[in-house]
Amino acid sequence: MRTVLIHPATYENIFPAIRRAFDIFPLNMKNKKVLIKPNVLRKSEAKEAIVTHPAVLAAVVKEVESRGPASIIVGDNPGVFSYGANEDSFIATGLMEAASGYYRNIGTDAQPIDFNPEYLPVVSVSRAVLDADIVISLPKFKTHGLTVITGAIKNSYGILPGAQKARLHKAAGTPARFHDMVVDVFRIRIPDLFIVDAVVGMEGNGPASPEIRDIGIILASDNAVATDAVIATMMGCDPAKLGFLQKARAMGLGDFDLKTIEILGELKRIPDFKLPPLGGEANINNPAIQSVLSKPTMLRPQANRDICTGCGACIAQCPVSALSLSEQFPVVDPEICIRCFCCQEICPEKAMSLV
Repeated sequence: MRTVLIHPATYENIFPAIRRAFDIFPLNMKNKKVLIKPNVLRKSEAKEAIVTHPAVLAAVVKEVESRGPASIIVGDNPGVFSYGANEDSFIATGLMEAASGYYRNIGTDAQPIDFNPEYLPVVSVSRAVLDADIVISLPKFKTHGLTVITGAIKNSYGILPGAQKARLHKAAGTPARFHDMVVDVFRIRIPDLFIVDAVVGMEGNGPASPEIRDIGIILASDNAVATDAVIATMMGCDPAKLGFLQKARAMGLGDFDLKTIEILGELKRIPDFKLPPLGGEANINNPAIQSVLSKPTMLRPQANRDICTGCGACIAQCPVSALSLSEQFPVVDPEICIRCFCCQEICPEKAMSLV
């Protein structure tokens, strides 16, 4: 039986929750190489709830220091293409300061490894990930248009630096295949501990939605499938209906059945939580929606012209060049678009949504 901790927390009083997580899931970190990986999607302010909050990272760093000595690295691979976005994203979000001098741009040194040839025969993984004795993953409690939730498994997508994340989006082609491929990435180096920032979460059209929710908890576990099952349940989505959890269980990575999970704390569904378009149990059970999910061009991103600035970031990040400017606003070519959400993830104004 796996265990998931649910502990009340605020950003001002985060240490009790973090300390208890390490007590329940102890790691021998003395003289070990420890990589701490927050969720750093892109440049944003901490209050936007797009990235792991700096208070969570700072508390984890201090706890690792107290249980060391350890050789600590804090890093992630933000964005889809640019290596240069790494440091800028950490600075803008406040995570650079929270890293307490342990930040490293892990995107500049990568090692090729064999991957699933159905997508790419070889991928490059940040060497800091592969060299670490212990990996601590710090996901953010958020929705995601392709995977319904962003959590423990999806956070490992950031072990891949540079443009290959976009190439994998393209190779997957459909949301259903992307679910499977995310698990293949996760299996490359499974983290040893997951501490989820659910103090303030995100609902709606994640993973970069303007709709945030005060939740007031920290989640922790040493198993990603159990963690994501709890996140999905809290969001009001049956975890058994999520493709990436189905594949993860089939591969022996854990179980999403709540009967097999010991909950330390109170598991409650968040009332009226907004799942992303096509997300949630009702839609996943709907054959018509499933038909849409299996096709790459039925839905497409559209810019909200009231808030879009025409900056072109979405065009630059599109892995299949499906976007172009028309009358100073991005428009999509439906014959090319694969609905990978890269444009929506990178938009600084949160102006892109799927329609």
